Amino acid sequence: MTLDDKYREMTETPIRRLVLRLAVPTTISMMVTSLYNVVDAAFVGHLSTEATAGIGISFAYMIVVQALGFFFGHGSGNYISRALGARRFDTAATMAAVGFFTTFIIGSLMAVLFGFNLPALARLLGATPDVVPYAAQYLRYIVFATPFMMSSLTLNNQLRLQGNARYGMVGLVSGAVLNIGLDALFIVVLGWGVTGASLATAISQTVSWCLLLWGTTKPSSIHISLRNFRPTGHAYYEILMGGLPSLCRQIFNCTSAICLNYAAARYAAPGCEASTVAAFTVVTRTMMFAFSFVLGVNQGFQPVAGYNYGAQQYARVRQSYLFTVSFTTLLLMLLSVAGILLAPGIIALYRDEDPVMLSIGIQVLRYQCIAFTAVGLPTTTNMLFQVIRMPIRSTLISIGRQGLFFIPTIFILPCFLGLQGIMLTQAVADVLTCIFSVPFALWIARRLKKLSAEQPSVAEY
Repeated sequence: MTLDDKYREMTETPIRRLVLRLAVPTTISMMVTSLYNVVDAAFVGHLSTEATAGIGISFAYMIVVQALGFFFGHGSGNYISRALGARRFDTAATMAAVGFFTTFIIGSLMAVLFGFNLPALARLLGATPDVVPYAAQYLRYIVFATPFMMSSLTLNNQLRLQGNARYGMVGLVSGAVLNIGLDALFIVVLGWGVTGASLATAISQTVSWCLLLWGTTKPSSIHISLRNFRPTGHAYYEILMGGLPSLCRQIFNCTSAICLNYAAARYAAPGCEASTVAAFTVVTRTMMFAFSFVLGVNQGFQPVAGYNYGAQQYARVRQSYLFTVSFTTLLLMLLSVAGILLAPGIIALYRDEDPVMLSIGIQVLRYQCIAFTAVGLPTTTNMLFQVIRMPIRSTLISIGRQGLFFIPTIFILPCFLGLQGIMLTQAVADVLTCIFSVPFALWIARRLKKLSAEQPSVAEY
């Protein structure tokens, strides 16, 4: 398929079929990648509670890596999507090179900066003294793999926003499956413990990077070439406009993760600090896996919106938005019911020898599932604003969940409810974020309807 063929596919295929077709590879990618996080925590969880807490602490560093990878990936990818819709292929190629090579350079600098003082990094992320050694072990190889991890996120988002998510799926799924296999080899067979989990992640992420780079060589993809690396102020401004919502969201995700680590340790019963942190760690990874289904559908929607907005097919943009909101909300309802019913068995998969971790984990998981349906509307609305270059609105929604609502709530609720307040924090933040996003959703739906009034009619989905 050539770039012209891809243009016709994205602007002429019926909306529902197109969104679901693109959602399949993105959902598989997100699901398998999140499953690796679950399996990783399960393998480590059978070593000790402190080891489980250690990977939870380390997760804050990985959020920073994701923040920069998504920032450049979404910023460059959203621009590429609109440029392809407007048939500006040369500028799309330049933007792809700027996004990719910039993240690789930044990742290399981070590896040098943090790689030689891992205990200090672990303490900075909120590790208690008994957890610091495990967090440092888990960070050991992950930090040195930072340039590959960060730039692979950029590559995946560039491919996805071109409508070539299947190539991203090959890279991400292959890396995740390899990671699970290496976890079993390094932890169970060779007995390398947390260090083995770290090495497995570093190797698999590097392999994934190679496969994603291979995906950019296909005829329907924008090729990554060093000669196209022409960084300019305008290029970085466009990346900022398209990636700012992702960067802000990930910054607040990192901040909220650190706040959660500190709060969980502070309000835990004496002697149960590691068990409490571990409980929140396994719930976070479980909810990430559940959310991967919804995120995958929305990532299938985003290139449809970007292409058609660039082609001025506003009716198709509106149709894809309304369909995605409806579909993801229904999916979230089903996942929520499953999570509430299966909570005891899910938490026990990680570590059934720790009754404190089990008790707290089951309660937290059920609380979050009750409010889980509320995350659909803000997620889709945020992604639409981001891809059509409305960064202020997108940023406000993106920081709502973990910034505007989670962080204040985690300081306020525990003052009245103690540990129970921490358990309720994410659920309360999700509901408030949904309420906050409703006016934005109504505004963009009306605006797209107005823009499409003078456009030729398109086939209903």
